[in-house]
Amino acid sequence: MRFSVYQVSRRGGREKNEDRMGYSYTRESGLFALADGMGGHPEGEVASQLALQTLSAHFQREAKPRLAEPLRFLHDAIIAGHHQLLRYATERALMDTPRTTVVACLLQGNAAYWAHCGDSRLYLVRGDKLVARTRDHSYSELQQTLSQVVPMPDKVNRNVLFTCLGSPGRPVVDTAGPLLVKPGDKVMLCSDGLWGSVSDAIITDILATRPISDAVPELVERALRVAGERSDNVTVLAVEWEAAEVLDTSGGISTTALGDDVFASTIQASLGGDSVGGEELDDEEIERSIREINEAIQRSSARKR
Repeated sequence: MRFSVYQVSRRGGREKNEDRMGYSYTRESGLFALADGMGGHPEGEVASQLALQTLSAHFQREAKPRLAEPLRFLHDAIIAGHHQLLRYATERALMDTPRTTVVACLLQGNAAYWAHCGDSRLYLVRGDKLVARTRDHSYSELQQTLSQVVPMPDKVNRNVLFTCLGSPGRPVVDTAGPLLVKPGDKVMLCSDGLWGSVSDAIITDILATRPISDAVPELVERALRVAGERSDNVTVLAVEWEAAEVLDTSGGISTTALGDDVFASTIQASLGGDSVGGEELDDEEIERSIREINEAIQRSSARKR
């Protein structure tokens, strides 16, 4: 399995960054995930971090070195993250539960599988075409869909979701796949800070015409410019499937040399609640980690060339 990956997260106009992202992989399977902690509820940064930690821990336990049932895994691991949030709130006697959206993609064999809860999105671009995009679990997206069938009232706030992790009811988790992937296909995960300011057409065009190492920073900067001082956190993780033999500066990862039990991850796999304190998740640490990951990938690419 070979892929290139690039990621950027910016705080925007918010006091703190409540988005989290990362990826884990074995020789035959790759998990890519992004979560957006929800404002208006406590400890959004903890919610998003716990969701990703749970996904990664379950992936490490079950991908030996591949997953038997990718869609079942995605659904169950996301629901497990929901239960981690409920447990976290109960153990600390919180008046409200931390909440987050989540979107995750599995690349295994020659196929992509994905799942999401909330309004963090996945885009899959092939050539110059948008092949797939997740549909938000928001009343505005639901309204847009239903308006083609029955008359609907005035538009509602796009930020109002009808499901998320940490909610009182059981979350809605939509899954999709398998979708056969081809060399050069690009999968992008993003928080609503991006798609809320940049249209699907522009996202598709930039992903289609630039390497992900150029496309991701450009999309993030464009979203920040459009939103201005009131910008939400903007987080993007993009993957290109089967990077060319001559790798560009976006770097590339080949998993063929990994052993059956080897697991690599940019997500902290611990599920211990005490390890998820706000002091460990400040914005400088996030940005430093992202830089180190991207620099390591680029160094690996340079050695291979």
